[in-house]
Formats: sequence, structure tokens, C-alpha cells
Amino acid sequence: MRGKGAITLLCTAAVAVAIVPFFRAEALAAGTMTTSTLSDLQAQIDQKNAELHGIQVQRDALAAQLSSINQSKTSLSKDVQALTNGVNNLNLQIKQNQVTVQKLTLQMQSDSQDIATIGAEIDDHHAAIGKLMVEMQQQEEPGLIALILKKGNLSDSVAAAQNTTLLNQAFYQNISDLQDLRDALSQKITDANALKDQKQAQQASLANQQSILSAQQSEKQDLLDQTKGQEAVYQKLIAQLDEQQAAISQEIGAVEDELRASFNPNLLPSKLPGLIGFPVASPIITQLYGATAYAKKAYSNHFHNGVDLGVPIGTPVYAAADGTVFQVDNNDRGTSRWKKYQFGKYIMIDHADNLTTLYAHLSRQVVKEGETVKKGQLIGYSGATGYADGPHVHFGLYWTPSIELKTIYPAAGLVPVGVTVDPMDYLPRSVATIQRGAY
Repeated sequence: MRGKGAITLLCTAAVAVAIVPFFRAEALAAGTMTTSTLSDLQAQIDQKNAELHGIQVQRDALAAQLSSINQSKTSLSKDVQALTNGVNNLNLQIKQNQVTVQKLTLQMQSDSQDIATIGAEIDDHHAAIGKLMVEMQQQEEPGLIALILKKGNLSDSVAAAQNTTLLNQAFYQNISDLQDLRDALSQKITDANALKDQKQAQQASLANQQSILSAQQSEKQDLLDQTKGQEAVYQKLIAQLDEQQAAISQEIGAVEDELRASFNPNLLPSKLPGLIGFPVASPIITQLYGATAYAKKAYSNHFHNGVDLGVPIGTPVYAAADGTVFQVDNNDRGTSRWKKYQFGKYIMIDHADNLTTLYAHLSRQVVKEGETVKKGQLIGYSGATGYADGPHVHFGLYWTPSIELKTIYPAAGLVPVGVTVDPMDYLPRSVATIQRGAY
């Protein structure tokens, strides 16, 4: 049995070693294989980490600046400042992605060298095991009595038996070492594939964020062109928007109030924190669900039907749970501030237990209706489309059977209406920061 196991291990290890040249060739094709030593590579990786830290410090400063801007009264100057802040932040995000891609390339190069080194060690063990197998086959491991009869004296027989024992020990030690090397190689190959996937994801985000940046720059110019820099023109357009949006909100609020009043909450799945995940990394909640202090002042029905997550424009947005994309739409009638209605660009995903999630005010959607998604899968990027004072993700949770998609003028596309549920009943609360004034 041990002999068969050794042969199996040798065959498995040989397959693993055969993969090594593939990674080496792939790294060469990508221009990542150099004569750099592992210590040189680590130094370069450390440098990239320092660059990423410096960029994050700048982004944090911009986030604080944006928070201050958002607290000021609505004005042309405020919108211009917010758009400028968004453009600056997107430029930093793009730079951050570029540095991350460079860092991942260095890590892939380091892994390629590790894989090659482990592969060489496996080759050495193959050779040693082959040699030991030949020697062991020649000796055929005879018993001590047979050795005495063969050698003619006890001392020579004992020496031969000890040699056989040593050969056996060396053989099985090499087999054990080979198993460890095979496991290490398998892990390195897994790590290398993960780095490759991360790099591809970062490159995709880079392309999407560059597109979002272009849209933000156009929006800022459009704002200045249409108002001719005049506050009075801007305020008139915003007043018209507020009036139109109030009518939309009133219609939606009346329907949802009626649905909530007649809805049996026992139909909902049991409240289970962690059933769904937050759609953004490091979530900061700027407004909670329900009759919050802000909702009582800002909405005609005094109710906020979701949770707002404050994030800069261009932040990746992920599916909160496994599901199927139910709706991808846009309520805006253009990019101008006064042509943005309700949820703007939004995505809805159907999940198990008759729950549907809503992700609103996005700058970009990267999934299509009918697409199956996994929890944590990228579906879009945050923005400030729709009726929004600043960049954030409006995250809603609906009782699926109640959802209606309505045409509500002047919003474009279809507006979702239905029984909403407090997302906090199903989210992992410990990972979020609740901002002061969110209640």
C-alpha cells in the first residue's frame, strides 16, 4: 500500500511541476519576469504599499472636505465644489488603481519565482527518490536470517540490514518532503491565480472609473455653461426640480404607506443580521431607515425607505447576496443637476426569502437584467445620479411580491414602489459606522 501511495504522490507532483513552466511563460509574456531578487521585489512591493497609503491619506482629506461641503446650503458654488471634489477623488482612485495593478504585477513576479524554486526542489526530490528506488530494488529488503546465510557472518549481515533500513528511511523521508513541497506548490499556484483575478478586476475598475471621470468633468462643464455661472439661474432651476421631485415622492410615499399599513410582517423572514451584506466596503451610514429626524424634514411622507451609505463617486458597489438581477434602469432625464429624478441609475436584485435589494444613485451599472450574481460580486459604481444632495448609495430592501414598477412623470424609466423593510434587520451591524445625525 505504501508503495502505491508513493507512486500516486510522484504522479501528482509531476503534474504540479508541469504547471510551473506555464506560470513562468505567462509572467514572461506579461513582461514581469526579470532578474530581480526576491528581496528587490519585496522592497518594490513595500514602496507601492507606501504610495497607496499616501493616496489614501489624500482621499480621506477629500472625504472630509466633501462632508463639509454637503453641510452647506444648496447653491451653484456648492455643486461646483462637490463636482470638483468628485473629479479630484476619481483622479486619486484611478492613480490608486494604477499603483495597485503595479503592486499586483510585482507580487505575481515574486510568486512566479517561488513557483520555479519549488519546482526545482521537486525535481531534485524526484531524482533522489528514483535513485533510492533503484538501490532498494537491488537489495530487495531480505530478512536478517537470509542476510546471514547470504553474507556468511553476523556483522556483515547486520550492516547490510542497517543499510537497507537507512535506504527505507531516506526513501520515505523524501516522499514526505515531496508531499510538503507539492502542498506548497499547490498553495502558490492558488495564490498566483487569485492575484491574476485581482489584477484583472483592478484593470476593469480602472477603465470604468476613467469613464466615470469623463462624465463628471462633462457634468461640471454643463453646469457652468447652462447657468452661465449665475446663482439666480441655478436657484430657479433647482426650485423647479424640488417641486417636481416632491410630487414624485408624495406619489411613491402614499402608495408605500398604504402597502405598509396592510402588510403582514409575519411573512418576512426572521430577522437575521448577516443574512445580507453591505454593498460597499467600510460602510458609513449617513441616514438610517424609517422616520428619521432628517426624513421628517425632507420628505413629504416623513419616511426614508432605505439606508444611505456615504461613499465617494466611483466606489465599487457589490451584490448584497446571491440572486438574479431584476431591474437595471435610470430615472434621470440627462446629466444636468435639475434633470435628475428619484433613484437615478439603479439596480434591483431578487434574492431568496422573497427579498429584493435596491442600489440607487449609481454612476455606472455593470450588470444586466436576468443576470445571476453572487454575494460580493461587482455590480456597479456609486455616484450622485437621481435626486441626491451628494454622492452616496441608497440601499433599499423590498418584500419582492409587493414590488411594482411605475411610470411617474417627470422621472424617466420605471420607478420601483413596494413594501420596504429595514435593511439593518438583516445586515451585519458590527462592520458599519453610523454617522452622527443618521437617526
